[in-house]
Amino acid sequence: MLGEQIIKGLAVTARNFLGSYVSEERLPTIQYPEERQVLPEAARQFPFLVYDGDDPEKGLRCVACQICEKECPPKCIYIVKSKDKKPDYKGQMQFYPAIFDIDISVCMSCQICVEVCPFEAIKMDTEFELSTSDRFDGLLLHKQQLAKPNAHYHKIHPRDAAESDAVLAAEKAKAAAKAKADAEAKAKAAAAAAAAKPSAA
Repeated sequence: MLGEQIIKGLAVTARNFLGSYVSEERLPTIQYPEERQVLPEAARQFPFLVYDGDDPEKGLRCVACQICEKECPPKCIYIVKSKDKKPDYKGQMQFYPAIFDIDISVCMSCQICVEVCPFEAIKMDTEFELSTSDRFDGLLLHKQQLAKPNAHYHKIHPRDAAESDAVLAAEKAKAAAKAKADAEAKAKAAAAAAAAKPSAA
């Protein structure tokens, strides 16, 4: 009956309302900023750049391919590619971003930049206390502010960070195996050439 369903609905509402006063896990508010909410691993706010090691310049994973800049829906990423190159995690010479800016006043936290990055270089942070009195320069984050160590990534997204490290380790092992095979092929060709010289004479 209709009346019975209304009573059941009101009972559920009353149970939830009263439960929010007596059950700690259901309390709707916390005493912020003294108390901090534990964020789920899937939480995301704004992007940051991952670097390996201790030096943000040398260890930065970004190679300034500009895919994230092109794919960003609100166009809040600005990248200028370097003129020179430096070795990446595989030992290959790569370009790097001379300038990498993100305007977080425009960013909509869609994570598309993370999805399209082929180098595991840009990820989503969980930091949300970014208010400032300067709504222009204060919300334009530069490369130095965006660069954070891989340890930070492991702290906020441990599962995703482990998967990311596994991908990079596999690529590094593949590159090392290819380099070894190339070196062996060159050595074999050089030995064959050296062995062919006396017989030709």
